[in-house]
Amino acid sequence: MRISVLGCGWLGFPLAQHLLKKDFDVKGSTTSKDKLPQISQAGIDSYLIELPTSLTDPNIDSFWNTDILFLNIPPGRGNKNVLTEYPEMVQGVVNRVKQNPDTWIIFASSTSVYSETGGITSEDDAKPGTASRPSGEAILASEAILRESDMDYTILRFGGLYGYGRHPVNHLSGKQNLKSPCKPVNLVHQSDCVRVVDEIIQQKRLNKIYNVVSDGHPPRKEFYRSAAKHFNLPLPQFGPPEGIQYRVVSNQKLKNDLNFSFSYPNPMDHTP
Repeated sequence: MRISVLGCGWLGFPLAQHLLKKDFDVKGSTTSKDKLPQISQAGIDSYLIELPTSLTDPNIDSFWNTDILFLNIPPGRGNKNVLTEYPEMVQGVVNRVKQNPDTWIIFASSTSVYSETGGITSEDDAKPGTASRPSGEAILASEAILRESDMDYTILRFGGLYGYGRHPVNHLSGKQNLKSPCKPVNLVHQSDCVRVVDEIIQQKRLNKIYNVVSDGHPPRKEFYRSAAKHFNLPLPQFGPPEGIQYRVVSNQKLKNDLNFSFSYPNPMDHTP
C-alpha cells in the first residue's frame, strides 16, 4: 500500500518510519531542503513541497499518486490570515488529490477546534465560531472541506503533542503569573499518535472523526510544576484560579471503536 506523508516533521517523520517497517511504500515531504537527506536516508522517498505553489508542479505528480495521504500541515498560530489561507491550502490539496479519487485522506486536526470551556468534550461538540483560537476555526473549516469533498477521509483531532525531547514545560518554566492554573491539560504522546494512525489504517476507519488525547487530564499548575521539578527546570508560577469549567477532551470514542489502549495514558509520568 502506498502512503504519502505531507509534512514529515516531528510527527510525520516517525510515522513514515513506522509505516516503512510495515512494508508500506512511503513518500514524505518537507518544506526544507536541509531535511531532504534525513528523509531519504531513512528509506523514504523525499519531496520538497511548498504549498500552494507545489500543487501545480508536474515533477511531483508521483507524490500525489497514492492510496493514502496523511495531511499533516499545521496552520501556524502567528498567521494573521489563517482563517482564509489555511482552508484555501487544504482545498488546494483536496483538488489535487481528487485527480486520484480513490485516495483516502487522513487529516491531522487539533483539539483547538473546541471551545476552551464546557467540561467533557466529545467529537460532536465542535461548532463554528466557538474554537479556542483562530487557528482552530481555520482547522474546523478545513475539516468541513474534507467532509464535503466526496472523498474518503478520517479526521484525527490531536491534543498537545509531547515526547522524545519535546515537552510543553520547556515553554513555561520560570514564567510568572501564568493564567488558568486549574485548566486541564489535553496531551498525547508521539508514540501513541503513531499507533493511532496505524490502527486507523489497519482497521480502515473511513469517514470518521476521533479525538486523540491521553487518558489523564491533570490541572495545568499541577502538571507543569511537577514536570519542571522532574526535569530540573525553574518552576512556573501561576496566578489564582478563575472558577471556569474548562474543556476536558474525551478519547472514549477512539478507545471504544479501535479497542485502543494508550501506551502513555498519564502525562504526569513525564516521559522524556
